[in-house]
Amino acid sequence: MSLLLLTAGWLVVTGLYARSELLAARHDLEAMRSAMAGEQATAGGHRGERAEAAAESAADHAAQAYGATTGPAWYLAARLPFVGAPLETVRGTTRAIDRLTGDVLPSVVGTVSRLSGHGGSGRLDLAALRGSAPALEQAARHMARARAEAHGLPRRTWLPAVDRVRGVLVDRLDRLAPAVADAATGARLLPPMLGNTAPRRYLLVFQNTAEARGTGGLPGAFAVVTADQGHMRFETFGNNTMLENVKPKVDLGAEFTGRYGAYDPTGTWANTNLSPHFPYAARIWAATWRAYGGKPVDGVAAVDPSALALLLRATGPGVLPDGTLLTSDNVLDLTERTGYARYADTTRRKAFFLDVARSAATRLTAALDDPQRLPALLASVHEVVKQERLKLWSTRPDEQSLVEARPLGGVLPSGEGPFAGLVVNNAAGGKLDYYLDRRLEWIPGRCTPEGRLVTAKISLGNRAPVTGLPSYVTLRADKPTYPTRPGDNRLMVSYYASAGAELTGATLDGAPAMTGSSVEHGHPVYSVDLELPAQRTRTLTLHMVEPASDRGPVLLRQQLVAPLRTVVRPLPACQS
Repeated sequence: MSLLLLTAGWLVVTGLYARSELLAARHDLEAMRSAMAGEQATAGGHRGERAEAAAESAADHAAQAYGATTGPAWYLAARLPFVGAPLETVRGTTRAIDRLTGDVLPSVVGTVSRLSGHGGSGRLDLAALRGSAPALEQAARHMARARAEAHGLPRRTWLPAVDRVRGVLVDRLDRLAPAVADAATGARLLPPMLGNTAPRRYLLVFQNTAEARGTGGLPGAFAVVTADQGHMRFETFGNNTMLENVKPKVDLGAEFTGRYGAYDPTGTWANTNLSPHFPYAARIWAATWRAYGGKPVDGVAAVDPSALALLLRATGPGVLPDGTLLTSDNVLDLTERTGYARYADTTRRKAFFLDVARSAATRLTAALDDPQRLPALLASVHEVVKQERLKLWSTRPDEQSLVEARPLGGVLPSGEGPFAGLVVNNAAGGKLDYYLDRRLEWIPGRCTPEGRLVTAKISLGNRAPVTGLPSYVTLRADKPTYPTRPGDNRLMVSYYASAGAELTGATLDGAPAMTGSSVEHGHPVYSVDLELPAQRTRTLTLHMVEPASDRGPVLLRQQLVAPLRTVVRPLPACQS
């Protein structure tokens, strides 16, 4: 009994000490964050020095906390049935925080310090960034390991306070791990792609998400940009009218032709990005520009007005030729709603959209050369990438392999495992998807000898007003044979299921529905041609049998104006 009391007392004392050290580490991390967000020193990189000192102190405190929860007493107590679960969570939490502060933060903070201390030139130090790649890649591996270990800790114990700490840790690591992985990829990719060794040329396409396409929105205005030693120069601006009649020779394979060939995606500019797989669109766009007579490009990028809003938040507002300020608050509205009411003439409207692109590009290039705005700009770029509103493709296989591994590549993944993707393509020809709401609910059922029963419930709402919209917005280029009202929309709705899935039934608003079926990148695709009246919501429900799995689905998120709302229901366990 005395030994048990002594052991319990030891656990309490060391646990309280570990808590004290973790609180001290948290205080240091807040100090580090404040230092990194502070004003840039003109000499000596004082901001970076303060951040590095705070990170080092946090690592020391975290190491002390982890050390306090190791040893025979903690090891044996954590393995006791029921009683040991919260102790296991405490040990795992301190281990994860120790790994985070000791193995991850030094590389990240060191990189920021080196990039901040480039002598005040204002230009991104590509050599320093490239030199940071190995350390950041190692940090990403440590972060991934810490994340996996945290997810492996008991979800629920008899001590709710410990469960809450575990939940906060998992949430933080789930957000940080992809960010560190993106930073490691960026350190490897950005220097060569921004012209560190030789100038590069890219085609930048602006996608109009008011008219949905598989990769996001209708390809409208575009620009050709060169990058040389980190400096970007926009050399050409154009709009879709220039490329409408260009027909490049692009072979994307039999599967692509079978699914999209009827829409002439390689010869009709508006249909070049029907597929959600961005490399398809990028290859078509690059070949189209080359066939038009432009110089070959080293890659293709795509952004939308929501991405421009995030970038303008960091760069500051631009000015349009008529004096209108272009800001992070109005760029989406100007380009996807009020711009159509302001300019009834198509030629003038397209010129206005080009003015928006030029103004945003001017602010972007200025921010890249501004040492005060560069950190905020890089943070905004990260947010754009995180929201998957920037897509990138490179002609160089080694670079493309890195791009494809991240959401930045816009790749439709192939392979086994649960998968759920909702993709809509506007079939009316108007600009009503500004008012489109989407919801996807993935509902797993019981397992059968044939596989798991899965239901996908898709809700699509049209918030467009029935009066007051410009005719160009409500245009029905599809010329329907049935009566419609201004504001009524039409969509080609496609659901991408898990490899090996089989459709067993479909309903539309509760009535049996006919679906088309095809395959893309190994995923069965079930499609419905859907009329979506203004101020209405329609619900498509698909019933499927999928290969049995106890994992949730990988979600494909097509980025439009309003974000896709997703609900993944808990999985009933399959009985072995």
